[in-house]
Amino acid sequence: MPSPDVANPYPHPARLILILSMAPTAGLGIGRFAYALVLPDMRDTLAWSYSAAGFMNTVNAAGYLAGALLASRMIARFGMLASVRWGTVACVLSLALCALSGNFYVLTLARLLAGIGAAAGFVGGGTLAATIAQSRPERANFLLSLFYAGPGLGILLSGLVAPFVLQGFGPGSWWIVWWAMALLGAIMTIPVLLTPVHESAVSTAAKAAKFAIAPVAIYLAGYFLFGAGYIAYMTFMIAYVRDAGGGAVAQSAFWSLIGLSAFVTPWVWRRVLALDRGGLATTIILGVNAIGAALPIFGQSVWLLGLSALVFGVAFFAVVGSTTAFVRFNYPPQAWPVAIAAMTISFGIGQTLGPIVVGAITDAVGSLSFALNLSAAMLALGAVLSAFQRKVPQRL
Repeated sequence: MPSPDVANPYPHPARLILILSMAPTAGLGIGRFAYALVLPDMRDTLAWSYSAAGFMNTVNAAGYLAGALLASRMIARFGMLASVRWGTVACVLSLALCALSGNFYVLTLARLLAGIGAAAGFVGGGTLAATIAQSRPERANFLLSLFYAGPGLGILLSGLVAPFVLQGFGPGSWWIVWWAMALLGAIMTIPVLLTPVHESAVSTAAKAAKFAIAPVAIYLAGYFLFGAGYIAYMTFMIAYVRDAGGGAVAQSAFWSLIGLSAFVTPWVWRRVLALDRGGLATTIILGVNAIGAALPIFGQSVWLLGLSALVFGVAFFAVVGSTTAFVRFNYPPQAWPVAIAAMTISFGIGQTLGPIVVGAITDAVGSLSFALNLSAAMLALGAVLSAFQRKVPQRL
């Protein structure tokens, strides 16, 4: 008889997936999204235009794209867990680098490194989480969604810290915030580095797996639009709240609501994520995400902005989870790293273009509202395109 560890290498799947979720918590929840909290102070102190401010998230997204392009090869060579660990460490180092200099080129390098590390942690962690979730087929969608709800913790913590650090230390204290974010990221990294996780044969089979773009081209186009649309909202909404007169409390509350709402995604979307009907799950969740992004069109009241944060946040990471569920339903396990990397590449191209395009539009039009409306429109169009995706035909 096989030993229990061999028969079931994942006796505590929820705990393992929650630990893995610390990688995107540090790499995305803090490493990428906390930038929006310090962007207004950095823009004022360093005399940046909106285009320059958007470029910093564009270069972060470019690093993410580069990391996604390399991810399946990294997994095949070093394994999923090693990719998660080294990617997360790189993100923490990038946060510290942001605190060391106001030089535009140094900050650009730091944001690039953060993107590369986040992609390695996300693709490796997402593949490993899908593998662990598969050990409990009856709960697989719920378990997988735990991984994608994790970054909400990073958003929540950064929202509770950054605005008050800026308020306490005054204008020009953006670099102190980056040190605080580096400390938070380091804390998130500790369990990822110390917890042993068994890897299956998925890693070694990834190198030989094939992925055809044509059967999922329209789905990839919808995911591209999600990448372009969501990043504009997450980059510029804090500036929008501040321009509307919101101080540290309002900014913290808005950001924290996005993070808090992400925690309920495993329960809100578990039935939707179980739909094995092509792109339908993504259409539903992305449609809700678009509604949340569109709500500020109707005004700047506290209640409307709060509702926008809640609706946007509850669907935000679930969109990403729906693509991994789509991969799990439509591809064999050995193809998961390649397929998830392909999804991430499409997403990465969108979020690379989104911030700088929206920043340029804002500079040209002189209105953040117009740019945020464009963001919501891209999300809505992405939902429509995803609805046309059917199940991928299986090759015999």
